[in-house]
Amino acid sequence: MSIKEAVHPVLREARATVLPDPADRHGPLPPVMLALTVVTGLVDAFSYLTLGHVFVANMTGNVVFSGFALAGAAGFSLVASLAALVAFGAGAFLGGRIAHRARTHRGRVLHRALVLETVLVLAAYAVARFAGPLDTAGSRYSLIALLGLALGVQNATARALAVPDLTTTVLTLTITGMAADSRAAGGPGGRSGRRALSVLAMFAGALAGAFAVLHGEPSLPLLLAGLLLAGCTLDAFALTRSDAGWTDPV
Repeated sequence: MSIKEAVHPVLREARATVLPDPADRHGPLPPVMLALTVVTGLVDAFSYLTLGHVFVANMTGNVVFSGFALAGAAGFSLVASLAALVAFGAGAFLGGRIAHRARTHRGRVLHRALVLETVLVLAAYAVARFAGPLDTAGSRYSLIALLGLALGVQNATARALAVPDLTTTVLTLTITGMAADSRAAGGPGGRSGRRALSVLAMFAGALAGAFAVLHGEPSLPLLLAGLLLAGCTLDAFALTRSDAGWTDPV
């Protein structure tokens, strides 16, 4: 197989993710999920770099960090990791409630969840920007709680919508699929373009967030995430009026 033959399907799949066919099973959802993946990168860059070694979206990391803290490793806080886990779990519970109440229409599930997530992230931005130093306990744990709730809602919503390879917060299985399902490994090679876009979206969010924290205003990643979420919320509102096939429950 030539390089062109190998690359063309990947580019075609990537284009179909960014500009999906309205008749597709998931309709207009894939580009929105990509935008939420960028949000994850922005928010986790903020939390890890300004709130200590803690994630608000990547709960695998917090479980590992809890073990590090118990072993006495410097720079890790058991309380912060547990606070993030509890907040994320509470957010996932709220996201689950939203999904189960509006499950007959996927557009409404997405819109209601995004309204809540946007409010939480913008509230976190207000705390980070105006409530005082980020290294105080009050600011730190308020931010962990608000952002953990927000990303828990997002993760539960992504799970309910079940758009393949666009979980918005977890890339381990995405990267595994890219390698294990590749034609070189003897697999079908499907969805490599979508998976690659998911990885790039997370990377782009993390890069932008880290650059803002290290070279600009530490709260800026949250403002960017809030604005991106607001745009997604407006888009999702339009989707609530659709009666196309993709709106049916998975």
